Order: sequence, then structure tokens, then C-alpha cells
Amino acid sequence: MKSSLIKQELLGLFKNKKLLIPIIAILFIPILYSGMFLWAFWDPYDRLEDLPVAIVNNDTGAKLEGEELKLGDEFVEKLKKSKDFNFQFVDRKTGYKNLEDQKYYLLVEVPENFSKNATTLMDDKPQKLELKYVPNESFNFLSAQIGETAVQKIQMALAEKVTETYAETMFDIITEMGEGFQSTDEAAGKLKDGILDVDNGVKTLEEKLTSLAEKQVEFTGGTKKVQDGTVELQKGAQSLADGLGQLSNAQNQLIDGAKKAEDGAGSLQAGIEKAHSGIGTVEAKMNEVVSGTEKIHDGSKQLTGYLQKLETGANSAANGASGLKEGVSTLQSQLEPYMGALPEEQQAALKQAFAQLSEGATKLEAGNKELASSAGQIEAGSASLSENIATLNNGQKALQTGVSQLNEGAVQLATGAAQLKEGQSQLRVGLVTFGEKLSEAKTGSQNLAAGSTTLADGVNQLTAGSAALADGSSQLADGSSKIVSGTSKLAEGSTEFKDKINKAAKDSADINAGEETYNMVAEPVKVEKESINKVPNYGTGFAPYFLSLGLFVGALLLSIVFPLREPIGIPKNGFTWFLSKFGIIASVGIIQAIIASGLTLVLLDMEVKSVPLFVIFSIITSLVFITLIQLLVTTMGDPGRFIAIVILILQLTTSAGTFPLELIPEPLQIFNNWLPMTFSVRGFKEVISSGNFGLMWQNVYVLLGFTIGFMILTLLYFVVKHKKSYSGVSETTEN
Repeated sequence: MKSSLIKQELLGLFKNKKLLIPIIAILFIPILYSGMFLWAFWDPYDRLEDLPVAIVNNDTGAKLEGEELKLGDEFVEKLKKSKDFNFQFVDRKTGYKNLEDQKYYLLVEVPENFSKNATTLMDDKPQKLELKYVPNESFNFLSAQIGETAVQKIQMALAEKVTETYAETMFDIITEMGEGFQSTDEAAGKLKDGILDVDNGVKTLEEKLTSLAEKQVEFTGGTKKVQDGTVELQKGAQSLADGLGQLSNAQNQLIDGAKKAEDGAGSLQAGIEKAHSGIGTVEAKMNEVVSGTEKIHDGSKQLTGYLQKLETGANSAANGASGLKEGVSTLQSQLEPYMGALPEEQQAALKQAFAQLSEGATKLEAGNKELASSAGQIEAGSASLSENIATLNNGQKALQTGVSQLNEGAVQLATGAAQLKEGQSQLRVGLVTFGEKLSEAKTGSQNLAAGSTTLADGVNQLTAGSAALADGSSQLADGSSKIVSGTSKLAEGSTEFKDKINKAAKDSADINAGEETYNMVAEPVKVEKESINKVPNYGTGFAPYFLSLGLFVGALLLSIVFPLREPIGIPKNGFTWFLSKFGIIASVGIIQAIIASGLTLVLLDMEVKSVPLFVIFSIITSLVFITLIQLLVTTMGDPGRFIAIVILILQLTTSAGTFPLELIPEPLQIFNNWLPMTFSVRGFKEVISSGNFGLMWQNVYVLLGFTIGFMILTLLYFVVKHKKSYSGVSETTEN
């Protein structure tokens, strides 16, 4: 083949007018598709003055503070000067009829009580101003949405006007109040002076009454102390008389007790002497008990030695019996060969003798073992008994020592008992003398108690009178303090009242409200919009979406008029076959992108951040759609075109070209990052509006990844297809 396959495709394209003309037409499809949409909706808000809107004013007006208020008429006059819409001012019947006949897109009605409701702000139940908004949504839904925004602006303007009216009225009232405050200020000054004079007099009265109350309280305190002292004296005297009487009674009992104690001491002395005699006898016998216990201990030790010997002998006898048993068994086995020559009766007798001998040896062995075991147990018991006897002997020795010490103590106790008996005798004599003196003290205490009672009665009468006098003077002083407190507060209040009235008079006099003040009260907050990466109109905002859509449609239509699979000649290999097709459609795609981006810039005068990058990004977007369509249609034919249309639908709904991604259903959001139009829309936004070229290049890399992937898959298809269809033909041609 002298000429390459791609040249044959180009020559065939230019020679075939039926193919060339549709391809030339397809070059303008993206700009026709996207350009018409952008041109139609470039800036619809710029032509709102052509949108017919009916205004019906039924307001009958009202009066506020004696002045006529007609908010409905003011509203109409304001709309007549406005260019927001094509306002038509009609009556109610005409307005609703033309709205039904689709002559108006929406209607705004002002009710009869519009102004009247504005005057109810200070009433117990104020009424809101109602403005009726009636759109014909079936005529055009978007016009209803636009109208709703406009009505909100009208609502804010009306609210501002109503507030401004009330603000003006409020400031007029404040001015009138200021004049009243001036007159009130003068009267408040006179009231203040009079209250201050009263306050001074009351303070002097309070000082005198307080001094009287203090002195009376001191006197009452003194009488109270005297009263308390006499009461205590009376109680003490009575207690002393009672105590001496009880002590006198107890004195007799004490003397009887001392006599009994003296007799008991004698008995104790006699008993101690008997105990001393018995303890001596016990001490003498303890030597014999200790000596006998030591002998028992020595005998138990000898018994333990004999038992050990018995256990050893029994064990030896058991071992000998065991040896005897083994010897009998050995003898029986040695005689076994000879026993066959003996008569049966002798054999039986001999065997029975051997059996009895063996049984006797076994019993002897068992008996000796049991004897050894018993001897061992007796030996252990004897050893334990010996130890216990030794412990008992030691205890007896300690007891012997204790008995000796007890005997010595008994001697000392007997001496003490004799001394106790003598002391008790002396105590009994002293108690008799004490009883005589106690009787004399009892008589004196009774006389003291009678005198203190008479003194207490007189002091009680003095205390009662003093307390009554102190209570009255205290109440009088408290009352004067309350009067002083009240007059002080009254003076402070009158001073504060005058100051506040004075300040209110000055403040109200300083208020100079005008139109600007009324407007500030009506609209205290002003919102300023500051945009970043400002988009001037609808067309610029939707350009990324419609340009991507136009380039995709152009690529799809190209697959209809240009054969993407059938070669014009015999391909040399799969790569040349792919290259011949890709070269043609890629060229068409690049030209489409240049025309679409160039005419958008020229005809629609769209502003972009960088013209070269805008054109380059348009070319890359066109190529990714070209390679996607080529892959689908080349490998599957018409089913591939159907899949391309499904992909187009998914891209239109999930690329976030119109509404934000978060506002579409979540199942559709899944496709956002898997389809190329998402990244083309993002990239166009950066190069047209934001100027964030770093983010634009990120989207370029993703689109190039899609493009290379689609190209590789298409190339693999051509390679496999060529091997199946043209491998033999290619070899023949080369030969």
C-alpha cells in the first residue's frame, strides 16, 4: 500500500459530498445547540419589564392620629415608577379574568382593609397587613417563582413605609412629652426641698429617742442582773438547807455502817488467820506430791524402753516367720519330683502337712506384725504420757512456789486486817462528832433560805417595771428609725425623680427627628451583597453545562454520519485501522470545539479568565466525548449509541451543571465522579468564572485519563478485529 489508510479516509471524505456536507454541518452542531440555549437564556432578568403583571388596588384608606393614610395608593404610585415588571393597574374582575386567559403571568391584590390594619399597631390585637399574591403557575412556572421574589421585595418596601409612618408619629409624641417634662421638673424641685426639711427634723428626733432607749436598756440590764442574783441566792439557800437535811439523815446511816464495818474487820481478821493456817498445811504436802510425780515420770520412761525392745523383737519374729514360710515353699518345690514315687495317701498327707506348715508360718508372721504394731502404739502413748507427766511435774513445782508466796501474803493480810479494825473504830467516833455540828448548820441554812425568798419578791417587782419601761422606749426608738429610713428614701427618691425628669426633659428637647431618622427606624439593617468570582448573568453561569452538552451531542451525531468501524481500504494492522478512524473524528472534534468556543466569545461576548485556556479546555472536552462515542459505537454499533444516550442523560442529571449536587437524589449522586461531563463542567467553571487554573488542570488530567482509557480500549478492539478479518489478506498484499 503506497498511501496510508488515513490519507485514503481523507480523500474518500472530500470526494464523497454526501458524507462531507453532513460532517461540515455537524461541525456547527455544538455551537447551534449550546449557543441557542445560551443566547435564549443569556440574561432573562434583563427583560422583566416586558412581563405583564396585574395590580388590583381595593384599599379604602384609614386615619392615623387625625391624618389620612392610604398605603394602597402609595403602593400603586411606587409601582408606576418601577420598571421591574410590565405592571397593569386594573380592577379586580378584569384582573382575575385576564389572569385566567393567560394575559397576565401573576396578579397582586391590595385588600380593602390594607391601610386600616396598619393603624392597629397599638391596639390589644393588632392586625397584619395582607397582600394577596396570585400566580398562574400553569401558564409559566418560572414566572411564578420570579414573581414571588418580586413580591417579597414589595413586602419589605411596604413594611418599611408602615414602620416609617409609625416612627414619625412616635417622635411627635416624644416631643410633646418633652414639654410636659419641663413643667414636671419645676414641681419636682419644690417637692424635693420640702422632703429634705422633714428628713432633717426626723433625724434629730431619732437621735434623742435613741439616747433615751439606750439609757433605759442599761438600767433594765442592771435590775435584771440583781433579779438573777437573788434568784440564784434563793435557790442556793434552799439547796443548802435541803442538802444539810439529807446529809444529817445520811450521817446516822454512816455511823451504823461504820459500826458494821468495824465488826466485819474483826471477822475478816479471824478468817485470814484460818486461811494462813490452811495454806501452811498445803505448802507442807506439796513436797510429797512433786516427789511422787517425778517417780511416775521415771517409770514411764522405763516402760517406753521396754516397749521399744518388744516392738523390735516382734518385728524380728515376723521376719523369721516369713523366712520359714519361704523355706517351706522351697522344700515343697524340691520334694515335688520325689513325691510322685510315694503312695497317694502319703502324698496327700505330705501336701496337707506342707499346707498346714505354710499356713502356720503365715499366721505367725501376721501375729508378730500385729504385736509389733501394738507395741509401737503403746510406746508412742507411753512417750506422750511421759511428756505430760513432766509438764504436770513442772506445774506442780510452780504451784508449790505460788503457795509459798500466798502464805507470805496471808501473813501481811492478817496484819492489814488488824489495822483496818482499829481505823474503823476511830472513824465511828469522828462521825458522831460531825453529826452534832451538822445539826447546827442545818438550822442556819433554813433561816438564810427564808430571807432570800423575801428579797427575790421585791427584786421581781422592780425588774417587771423596768422591763416595761425599756420595751416602750425601744419601740419608740425603733419607730423613729423607721421614720428616718422612710424620709431618707423619700428624699433620695425625690432627688432621683427630679434628676430623671430633668434628664428626660433635656433628652426629649435634644431629639430632632427628620425623614432620615424615620427611615433609619423603618429600615435599621441594610444588606450589602459582596460576591467572589462574580457571574454576570444566566448565560455565563450555564455556559459550562451547555458547552459540554453541545460537544457531546456533536460527537454523537458524528457517529451517525461517519462510519467509525468500516475501513475505506484494507488496513495493514489494527493500529493503522484505529488511527485512520481516530484521526478523522479527532480533527472534527477539535474543529467543533474551536468553532463553539470562538463563536461563544465573539457572538455572545462572554467574558472568560483566559481565552487560550478556554479554547484548549474546549478541545480536550470535545476529544474525551469523541473517544467515548468511538468506543461505544465501534464496539457495539447501534446499541452503543443507545448506551451513549443513557450516559448523556445521566451526565445531564448528575454533573451539577444546573442545581448543586447535594440537591439531587442520593442514588444519582453516585454517578457524579464516574462520568466525564462532571469534570468538563467543573473545568469550564474555573476557566470562565473563578480563574482557579490549578483546579482547572486537575480536571484536565482526569479528562485526559478518560480519553486515553477510551482510546486504548478502542485500539484493542481494532487489533483483535484485524486478526480475525484481515490477517490473511494483509500477508498476501505484502507479498
